[in-house]
Amino acid sequence: MKNKGFTLIEIITAVTIFTIVMTISLGSILGILDSNRKSRSLQSVMSNLNLAMETMSREMRYGKNYHCGSSGSITSPQNCPSGDTLMSFLSSDNTQITYRLNGTTVEKQVDSESFLSVTDAATVIDSLTFYTLGADISNTLQPRVVIKIKGHAGSGKNISDFSLQTMVSQRRLDI
Repeated sequence: MKNKGFTLIEIITAVTIFTIVMTISLGSILGILDSNRKSRSLQSVMSNLNLAMETMSREMRYGKNYHCGSSGSITSPQNCPSGDTLMSFLSSDNTQITYRLNGTTVEKQVDSESFLSVTDAATVIDSLTFYTLGADISNTLQPRVVIKIKGHAGSGKNISDFSLQTMVSQRRLDI
């Protein structure tokens, strides 16, 4: 009768193969978890940016007297075809609304109250540019604003860049 036990070499080989397979599997699982975390973070950032962009667009669409740029009185219409980081306009309920880039966040001011952040702290805005055409009364163009936002979210190797752009035209006919 033969011995049906395993030799030491067979046991060591089996344990080594098992260890290699488990290490590869664990690396894959950790990679999937890291990708999931990055995806959820990016989704949160994009939802925040979408809300900020939609709010700005809606208010501008129903607004009037667009003033782009920090020069001059923000209550008088002013074009800026070359772009600026500050946009002010009179809303549909006749309150003065101003949006600006302050450091890495987009801020909003209603009338002369203090500026409040519109974007989340996890979202880093690298540039916010407003381009305005047709704001002054001396032309026949329908007033419109182009909004461009560039930035990133995350840190280290998990940085995700984004770039958003939209155009808003004044709803009220400018005749």
